[in-house]
Amino acid sequence: MTTEYHHSHEHESTQAVINRLSRAIGHLESVKKMVEDGKDCSEVLIQIAAVKSAVNNIGKIILQDHIKHCVADAVTTGDNKVLNDLSVAIDKFMK
Repeated sequence: MTTEYHHSHEHESTQAVINRLSRAIGHLESVKKMVEDGKDCSEVLIQIAAVKSAVNNIGKIILQDHIKHCVADAVTTGDNKVLNDLSVAIDKFMK
């Protein structure tokens, strides 16, 4: 189930997130090629760990931006839905 937000805004880190996502996608494509080429499993696992770390760091940037902007606005306007949605998102992100 996805949550749709009906407001449009730009965060300060949007371009950095897009750039990091592009790099992570490229890295994951390289890992796919390693598997296709029959590279050593240990090497593949190390590269998968690097991709996971990159994706987690992207999530942290998005979370920080969300707290600075959306959550701060929600607190001042009393919008509990944003806070509840954040709680659900953090739970899923941490699994």
